[in-house]
Amino acid sequence: MPVLWLVLIVLAIAAVGFVLGRGRALKSADGDSRHLHSLPSYYGSNAAMKVLVPALGLLVLWLLAQPLYIDNRVSATIPESAIAEGSTIGLVMADVRRVAEGLDTAVAEGAMTMAETVAIDFTAVRDQLAEVGVALGANVSAETLAAAQDYRSYTSTGGLLMTIAVLLVALVGCGWAVRESNKEFRARNVVERGVLVLLIAAASIAILTTVGIVLSLVFQTYEFFTLYSALDFFTLLEWAPSFSGRGGASSLGLLPLLWGTLYISVVALLVAVPIGLFAAIYLSEYASPAVRSFAKPMLEVLAGIPTIVYGLFALLTIGPILLNVFGDDTVGWMQGQRAVMTAGIAMGIMLIPFVSSLSDDIINAVPQAMRDGSYGLGATKSETIKQVVLPAALPGIVGAILLATSRAIGETMIVVLGAGAAARLSLNPFEAMTTVTAKIVSQLTGDSDFASPEALVAFALGMTLFIMTLGLNVFALYIVRKYREQYE
Repeated sequence: MPVLWLVLIVLAIAAVGFVLGRGRALKSADGDSRHLHSLPSYYGSNAAMKVLVPALGLLVLWLLAQPLYIDNRVSATIPESAIAEGSTIGLVMADVRRVAEGLDTAVAEGAMTMAETVAIDFTAVRDQLAEVGVALGANVSAETLAAAQDYRSYTSTGGLLMTIAVLLVALVGCGWAVRESNKEFRARNVVERGVLVLLIAAASIAILTTVGIVLSLVFQTYEFFTLYSALDFFTLLEWAPSFSGRGGASSLGLLPLLWGTLYISVVALLVAVPIGLFAAIYLSEYASPAVRSFAKPMLEVLAGIPTIVYGLFALLTIGPILLNVFGDDTVGWMQGQRAVMTAGIAMGIMLIPFVSSLSDDIINAVPQAMRDGSYGLGATKSETIKQVVLPAALPGIVGAILLATSRAIGETMIVVLGAGAAARLSLNPFEAMTTVTAKIVSQLTGDSDFASPEALVAFALGMTLFIMTLGLNVFALYIVRKYREQYE
């Protein structure tokens, strides 16, 4: 049964439980809700909660555990002779899953019957799958096909058992809650404790999600480094992935991508920091309340524009302008619209509200007594800003700039559209370059096997980027907190 249908059935059981629990509680009080310990809705909510929480919880756990269990069981049946030289069990299991999906497609399209999927006639199965556009490929062996059939069988059985287990838990929870619904039952206390547990679980999702992201990056990065040299990854000056021979001929050097990421980020900060800081000084120290109430929201609208729009703006507006000024017809520095400057200027415009808004809040947090003391000593407004306000706000401003830097490092769409896809080490800002994030997208897009080094390298790149941005964020938050503690 599809998961969506299963969820809808559980919701229907919960609705029935709500009505039955509420009705049974009222019946036990002879229809007078004043004789109940709790409001009638609490009895219904108790029944609905005891249906939804255990049933949906079991469903989520089953969906998470079943693929791991099936992968381990199927991989144990694959003989070592089926693993080609230079390959791994992970690559073979990727083929197994792909073929299993092809078998499901063939059954759905009517090209095969359920009985035919258990046949080991490799040639016949290949021909039948080709009828619905599913190509097995020359590297798929009979052992892989047999494992795919086992994979399909286990998945089908697991789905059936999951449906039975989830519905059984839902029905048991409904019956249990309805049975205990009487006028003496403290339904409100039970529901409030249950809601408290749900709130704690919701608050834990962020932490668990972060842990899950880190673990997925760590495991996939480890898998990549078992196939490709970590020394080459961190020291090679060339990025040249090859999709032949499962990555054996690839040169996957991080340094060109890291250089492009930092170069474009520096250009973006050179645009965003001066404009954003000057805007913050004007809004906090010079602008009237009427101007400030209008200008600051208008400035922060830039933060709400999708990054794909900035990418199009860079490609269609900034790039042609730069090409007209620095192209072959003038100084000859720029050969095309896509360049470091194109992406850097667009990204800098995007970062202006990050710098200006945070800097404005930090400058406003400087105590007025410091300004008054400066004025009392005879300093002018500009002297007070330069020699008192900005030095006092400097730690917070640095923190704002570091947060903007981490935002720039993680940007993707502006780079894809504005900077190009060339991985090179160059000091010329008018040449096309690329970044770590852009290559993560390109490596996970295409026909490459997901378990190949060319696809797994995306996780190594993501892990590198994660460590960089995490370090910047931690450092920025440390500086901002230290500043706030100083003046609060």
